[in-house]
Amino acid sequence: MTTASWTHRHVLSLAEFSREDYDTVLTTAASFREVLSRRTKKVPTLQGQVVTNLFFEPSTRTRSSFELAAKRLSADILNFAPGSSSLTKGETILDTAKTYLAMGTDIMVIRHKQAGVPQSIAAEMDRLQSGVSVLNAGDGQHEHPSQGLLDLFSICQVLNPQKPSIGDLRGKKVVIVGDILHSRVARSNLWSLTAAGAAVHLAGPPTLLPREFAQFLPPTADRSPLQIHWQLEPALADADFVMTLRLQQERMSQHLLPSLREYHQRYGITRDRLRLCQPQVRVLHPGPTNRGVELASDVMDDPALSLVPDQVTSGIAVRMALLYLIGGGKG
Repeated sequence: MTTASWTHRHVLSLAEFSREDYDTVLTTAASFREVLSRRTKKVPTLQGQVVTNLFFEPSTRTRSSFELAAKRLSADILNFAPGSSSLTKGETILDTAKTYLAMGTDIMVIRHKQAGVPQSIAAEMDRLQSGVSVLNAGDGQHEHPSQGLLDLFSICQVLNPQKPSIGDLRGKKVVIVGDILHSRVARSNLWSLTAAGAAVHLAGPPTLLPREFAQFLPPTADRSPLQIHWQLEPALADADFVMTLRLQQERMSQHLLPSLREYHQRYGITRDRLRLCQPQVRVLHPGPTNRGVELASDVMDDPALSLVPDQVTSGIAVRMALLYLIGGGKG
């Protein structure tokens, strides 16, 4: 593996990624996926470095995935718990980050319910010329870069198991269904999927998918345009991949849905609805999943349809790749 073409100290947004950056991550993740299949799953790549997980917001998959990824790379791990931290005594977020800097942190993985917090900490680390790298593990309704990259990796591995590449997605139809308005995962996926040349269709109720969302991406010649659907069936026609998103009711400031039952009736992904897609369609969900709401249980548990377990496994390899790429020159 090589980091010769990698120029990012931080990973804050996929809007900053080139096609070469995506392929570097995919190639590196494929190598680490092979490492994870061995009996001995640990490599000494980040030995002696300190990775600090600053999760100001609850998380199961992302936090555990980053922690395991860092351990597989032989890094030392510090985990931050906001409920038992000095934040409860009035300490600022930047002072908390600088405390971990003083402890010798090399990489900070940051998750926060407010958009922009990872960017602010990265700017402070740069101002201090600390050499610390910051990785955005999800900030508000902004982005979730590592989730977007692991989704991309899971899709490209289906298309090209031996050598996944962003070019494999060109012309493929990918449908994203659900609460797109509140989803940082959707925003990261829109950057990566359109950069790959996929035909991206968005489907959801008007309250969760305003027509203006079609302008989320600046119009450029090298990015495919977004298609908006308020009815599910036209969106699913001939789809190669369907990604359904969790209804983020904790982020909804007003009543945006009549009921979960009605949502499932109109937008839930079921086996019958998937018959509108290509015969080899595969289904993704970033988790956690509300079974029987966004996704029918028999679809989620069908290995011929569901990529959900593979997304979790791929998440470790992709996060190993990101930690390696931003930390590889520090050892």
